[in-house]
Amino acid sequence: MRKIYVIGIGAGDPDHLTLQAAKAIGRTDVFFLLDKGEAKDSMIELRRQLMQAYGRPGRRVAEGRDPDRDRTPADYPGTIADWRHRRAEITEALIAEHLRDGETGAFLVWGDPSLYDSTIAILQEILAQGETTFEYQVVPGISSVSALAAKHRVGLNRVGRPFQVTTGRRLGEGWPSEVDDLIVMLDAQHAFDAYRDAEVDIYWGAYVGTPDELLVSGPLAEVADEIIRVRTEARAKHGWIMDTYLLRRRGA
Repeated sequence: MRKIYVIGIGAGDPDHLTLQAAKAIGRTDVFFLLDKGEAKDSMIELRRQLMQAYGRPGRRVAEGRDPDRDRTPADYPGTIADWRHRRAEITEALIAEHLRDGETGAFLVWGDPSLYDSTIAILQEILAQGETTFEYQVVPGISSVSALAAKHRVGLNRVGRPFQVTTGRRLGEGWPSEVDDLIVMLDAQHAFDAYRDAEVDIYWGAYVGTPDELLVSGPLAEVADEIIRVRTEARAKHGWIMDTYLLRRRGA
């Protein structure tokens, strides 16, 4: 039976790698990489560094092109389902061609595989088709959420209070009821700006854990413009951005 690891590699700092993840990398015969284009070469480079540092001699790399998708679709669920299906087809072809019987393959997943990543769902879709068989194991990683909280030296929850992880798209539809602490990911439209007149603090970070790390925090009314400026400049410079933030109602 072929085996596949889905390995969380952290938010960008090579030192985020856990001992479990390092051991799994050392047992891997084939690493699967989906190239997102030249603008995101730095995301691939971290993976190559980890393979070089912890991989076994003779390891192989199988690369495919990550399919493009509409970033502002009218039908968001349908668009994501179609994109995942096309991604599954590419992934299945890579596994079928490059992973031999008895070998171990691995996907090195940015952050943690359980949080806003599609690799687990894609592998499940491939297995459901019944054409390509393997077993797989998930190795957790340090998420951008955990890294953000650590960099700002704050806890994600307050005593007896829940917090919620959501997306910029959902925040744009309104602040969730009965929640005072919001972790927001995948916000391409600066959804936080709608709340600058509220009694809210923000803890924002981009490229957390990397040499390009950016951090801004404070009352949202005072730092919203700075975050928008810094974010816009960083995206233009790098061609991509990965940012996360915590919104916290003051006095709740």
